[in-house]
Order: sequence, then C-alpha cells, then structure tokens
Amino acid sequence: MQVPGSRRFWTTTAYVLLALMIVGGSFSVWWLSRYAMAVHRLTRGVGDTVFLASDGKPWFRLDEERRDVTLDAIAPDLQHAFVAIEDRRFYYHPGIDPIGIGRAVFRGVTGGGRLEGGSTLTQQLARTLFLSNTRTLNRKGREVLIALMLEVELTKSEILELYLNRVYLSAGVYGVETMSQHLFRKSAKQLSLAESALVAGLVRAPSTLSPWSNYEGALDRSHVVLAQMRDQRFITPEQETAARKVRPRIQTYRQTREGASGWAKEWLRQQFRSEFGGDHPPEWQVHTTFDRTLQDAAERAIAAGLQRIGKPGLEAAFVAMDPRTGDVLAMVGGGDYARSTFNRATRGRRQPGSTFKPFVYAAALERGFSPVSVLTDLDRVTAPAQGDPEWSPRNAEGDTPVALTLRAALMDSNNAAAVELQQRVGTGAVLTLASTAGLDNLPNVPSLALGTGLVSPLDLTAAYTMFAAGGAMAEPRGVSAVTDADGAEVFTRAPQTRRVLSEPVAFQMLSMMRDVVDRGTGHSARAAGLQGPVAGKTGTTDAYHDAWFVGFSNTLVAAVWIGFDTPAPIGRDAYATRVAVPIWADFMKRAARVRPAESFVIPEGMHGEELCRESYLHPLEQCPTYVEYFKEGDQVPTQLCPIHTGTLKQRVTRATEGFMRSLGGRLRGLFGR
Repeated sequence: MQVPGSRRFWTTTAYVLLALMIVGGSFSVWWLSRYAMAVHRLTRGVGDTVFLASDGKPWFRLDEERRDVTLDAIAPDLQHAFVAIEDRRFYYHPGIDPIGIGRAVFRGVTGGGRLEGGSTLTQQLARTLFLSNTRTLNRKGREVLIALMLEVELTKSEILELYLNRVYLSAGVYGVETMSQHLFRKSAKQLSLAESALVAGLVRAPSTLSPWSNYEGALDRSHVVLAQMRDQRFITPEQETAARKVRPRIQTYRQTREGASGWAKEWLRQQFRSEFGGDHPPEWQVHTTFDRTLQDAAERAIAAGLQRIGKPGLEAAFVAMDPRTGDVLAMVGGGDYARSTFNRATRGRRQPGSTFKPFVYAAALERGFSPVSVLTDLDRVTAPAQGDPEWSPRNAEGDTPVALTLRAALMDSNNAAAVELQQRVGTGAVLTLASTAGLDNLPNVPSLALGTGLVSPLDLTAAYTMFAAGGAMAEPRGVSAVTDADGAEVFTRAPQTRRVLSEPVAFQMLSMMRDVVDRGTGHSARAAGLQGPVAGKTGTTDAYHDAWFVGFSNTLVAAVWIGFDTPAPIGRDAYATRVAVPIWADFMKRAARVRPAESFVIPEGMHGEELCRESYLHPLEQCPTYVEYFKEGDQVPTQLCPIHTGTLKQRVTRATEGFMRSLGGRLRGLFGR
C-alpha cells in the first residue's frame, strides 16, 4: 500500500519533469525556427560581418577584400580538388556523412583517443556561417542540425558556391577568388590543376601551411590532394603525374589598402576573432568604441607630424581612450600602412623614458609626500647599476639643482629627483603601482624611474587613465557588443575599471602634470594654441631614440610615440617637446570639437592653500601665486617666500623666521657635539 507522502512526491516529480520537457521543447522549437529562418535567408545570398563605429553607423567589414563569385567563375579542377580532399561523398550525403563519422570515431578509439575530423563540406559551411570553432558536443549537435537545414534549403551547387566563397585559406584570406588573386594574381577560373590542388590543400591547416611561410609544406599537401582527385577519378593518373612535376609560382603577399585606419581595423578584427574564431557569421554586427571623427583627427595629426619632422623611415604610434570607460577611440600603428602593417600602438614595446616618472611620484604621494615636499642634495644622487659601480643620473641639460619640490622636479623632468624619490619610496612600491596599472615585467633597477622598462603605447595610455579619472584605471575596450542577424546580443563587454590611486593622490598628480603642460617640458602644446584644462608628461630616451607624450583632459587620454623600428637617433635635439608634443596638441585641438576639455573636479576632503608659484612657500604681497591642494596628513608650508618682497610686516616676519632657524641650527650644532 502506497503512503500519501510517497504519492505526493512522485506526483510532484512528474509535474517537474513535464514542465522541463515543455520548456525544453519550446526552446528547441524556438532554436530550430530561428536557424531555419537564417538558413532560408541564404537563398538571397550571404551578408558579411559588419563593424560599426561608436555612432552606430557601418565602418568596415570583417573581410574587406572578400570577392564572392558564382560557381561557374571557379575552375572545375578547383571545385573537384576541394570535394576530393574535404568531402568525397559530398554529392551523395544529406549534409552529414555516416561513413565519415564512423571512420572518424573508429580511428579516434583505436588511435588512443585522438579525434579526427568527420565534418562534411556542408557542416563546415554551417560552422563558418553560424557557429564558433569551440569543440564541444553541444556545438557539434547544432552543426549537424544546421547542416541538415542547409541541405533542405539549398542545392549542392549553392552549398559548394557558398563554401568556396567563405572558406578560410590562411594569412587572413577568405574565399578562393581572393586567394587566387593573392597567390597567383589571376582569377579562380584561370587556375591550373597544380594551382588548384595547392589552394585546396590549405584548408587542413591554414596557418601552418601558408604558402608564404611554408611553401614546401603546402606543396606536399597539394600532392595529397592530387592523389585523392585521381582516386576519385576527377583526374587521370597522367594528369596527376604532370601536375606533381609543377612547382606553382606564387606572388608576394599583397597588403590590403585600408589607409591609416588599417591598424585600427585589423586590431578590431583580431578582437572579434579571439572571441569567435575566424568565422564569418552572416549579417552580424560588431559594435566598436572607435569614434571616426577622432580616428580621422589622429591620422591627420600623425601624417602632418611625420611630414614636418621629415625623416625617411620614421615611425609613429598613437592611441586615444576615454578615461572613464577605457573605450579606445582612435589608433594609428605606424607611418604608412602600405609599407608596414605591424601595429606599433599595440605590439611595439619601447622604453617610455620620463613618461614613466608619474608612477614614481604617485607612489610617493600615496606614502605621505605632497607636491611641495622638498628633495634635497640632488647633486649627490648616485645609485648602483649593473656593470657600473657608481651611477649618476644626468638631466638632459646637464644641470643638477641641489633641492627641488616634487612639483618643480616633475615639471622640469629632473632625473636626479626621480631617482632619489624612487630610492626613498622603494623600487618595490613603484613596481607594484605600475603592475596594478597594467605595466608588467618592468626591471627592478635604480634607473626604473627614468623609464628603462618596455611598454606599449596602448598599455601606457590605459595606465594614464587613472590620473584623468580620479585614480580609477580603465581597461582598454575596442568591441563593446556583437549582435547576430536577428539583433540578439551574442557578446557584450561592459567597461572594466579598478581603483589604483586614491582620489586625492590622483588629483595632486594631474595638478602637477598640468604644470608640465603650462610651464614645463610640455609647454609647446600651449605654444601650438591648445587651450583648456589638460595635463601630461613628456618622455625622451637616451640618444633621442624615442620621443613620447602622454596627455589628457577629463574626457580624453592620448599617447604619441615617435621613433625608428630599429632604435636610432630621431635627430639632433629631438626632445619630445619638439617631436611628440606638437602631434598630440594637433590631435587635441581637433578633438576639442567633439570632446571638449572640462574642468577637473576637486575631491572632497582636500584643502586649498595659496602658495608662491616660484618658491612654493607662503606668499608675500608681490609673489605670483597659485592654489596648492593638500590631502589629509600633508604638511602645509608656513615659511614665508624668500624670493619676493612684501609689506613691512611680512619682511619683519620673514627676518624673524630666518633668525630663529639660524639660532636653532647653531644650538643643534652646539649640543650635538
């Protein structure tokens, strides 16, 4: 006899299972209908993945060079070569090949678990158009279902045509027509048997077998293709023998013609491919963070700057970001994309020089220093260095002031002060701060303060966002979302930020770097006519091999690097203020039309104190003054300015202070004996 409790349990279980079946069935119906519509749309042709600029308007395609052609515009030998090597029963199976699957499973079991491919051309097309390359049972199941739908909606000829126009063949080239033009400078219809076999053989391992980097490997694979074509009676043994004797002559890789935007576009393509592989989903949209107005401004500024410098072979890199979100707004990776597609903005790693000094100063401010803390005995600063028992930092002009405030030292980019400050706070503290800001693998050496590590312009720009955004560093973001053909979001990336500095320290740093632009080594930006609240830091490496400027407003952070790929002097006296700053100022003036600089917000809890702009002490009547902001715990100067004159009362007070300091010094000397 069944107890009531047991009956209730089984009844509940039955309802739960029924509900799960209904939900699962509904989801299956929705999924099938969705992909059935997508497959049906293929009868009208295939759209491409389109990248949108930040304004939502189309910018470029995933494959700008793709050339779709009809099947009769593709040589029969090329068609037969793909069928022979990839799917010998293509014309006979319904989208999946049970024989091929069985053979792949058998070889996987007998081969120690190593899986082999059993996908038909139709399955490969399904994966290319709709799915990722992730190897999971779930993806494989969806691939099979979509392949069956393709066979229902399309003819074998239509499937083969789509496949040959979309297949990835190495070096960023998709489709047989584009590859034919790149490899042989002729159309796919004009390819010989040997050339057709070479192209078809690339599908197995496009990167490894690229003819431009592994010609012999590609040639060996083409012989396998020819053997398969002979076995399947697409060609005669005599044709195979003749084709084997041919070494197809390939042409040099022809670069794409995308202008100065090429580096930005290819970087975004790489961002997409790292998430979805090398596939071409139809009618997908990739939402990017790039502002086309700012991209154009960056390209114009770099071109004008390099032309002004006039050094053949000189390269440049530029990155602009939104400091609050990390959105990459513009990027230029060199001087001429047609000459070199190497992206110096993301992949180039060079010494940042004095643009690294703000990280040393920020570490000091976090440990109790203020912008007017004084560093003394700078003429005696020494530090050990590898291979040199006594190493002394030297300023660019050769002079070495005895004492400087942090503000004055950063404004003048004093090397001795930076090294002394690093020794006081500890190299470990500086490395920790830099690492937290995304600058890793820097050397633990005394010259770290002078920027002897290696960084990329993108990483350095991202690190500087913490100065512009109140101490919160933003990770670079190029792609914000991806939507499929139905408008459904298949990928999204929200802005990612992390706290690196306290708000008061970040504000003190930007205040000091404003002086760099207004009165220091970055003054050429003002001379170029740039207005508004901006800040930044110059950087020039030894022998003028690299010139940097990283600057910002509260709406924009931008970095400029100038140099040769093989380090060499840019020119005589090629300081950053002469080489890099004018390019940055040119960009910022153009950018002000869409992202004007706004006033920086003073954090709560900071105390403003009027000081003399020259002595950084309590001002007298005739002192040029400014407001210094102090955080909690900072020591505020009370000593009167010794440089300028004031009222009689102020002069008496200053004299009294001087007498008391002198008397105190004598007493300390007397009792200290």
